[in-house]
Amino acid sequence: MTILIDNGHGRETPGKRSPDGQIKEYKYTREMAQTIVSRLNSLGLSAQRLVMENHDVPLSERCRRANEYKDNHILVSLHLNAAGADRKWHNASGFSCFIANNASERSKWLAKAFTEQAIQLNLIGNRHIPPNKTWVQNLAICRNTTCPAVLTESLFMDNLSDAAILLSDNGFKAITDLHVNAILSYFEKFHKQS
Repeated sequence: MTILIDNGHGRETPGKRSPDGQIKEYKYTREMAQTIVSRLNSLGLSAQRLVMENHDVPLSERCRRANEYKDNHILVSLHLNAAGADRKWHNASGFSCFIANNASERSKWLAKAFTEQAIQLNLIGNRHIPPNKTWVQNLAICRNTTCPAVLTESLFMDNLSDAAILLSDNGFKAITDLHVNAILSYFEKFHKQS
């Protein structure tokens, strides 16, 4: 099984940063992606980044790249959330994992695994958890890919408490642990069935 890690957004995407400018989503998610890929590879899994570029690669190209894989594969798209685009601090906090309206059962299972990891690590914040432990949105990276796909929002970069977690070594480790553990649980459940 190949695990594709998509680091969302590019250097030039406007507004994707914390109000104080300390967190830039494109940079943070690329560091996350590289760490997650390295950890999964060290465990003997086949993981790689979908986007190596620093500029913003269009969603259509990201989906095309993911759909080129003909073997058993999954896609995890990494993002940081924001409650507003007004460069102000907000109250919304916590981790969430999204699937598309047309999500497969495996996508739903993977998203639930991410949410359960976030609950265990106390990273849900003040997010209301849906009954099925997944958030549903019409996202192209999940909707237009042919493999199980989820999009994670690892805390709110415009929440002071979440930003402090994101900027700390322990917080970065917790978020990457969350991703690695959720992917491992998926691998353990479905790898033998493939």
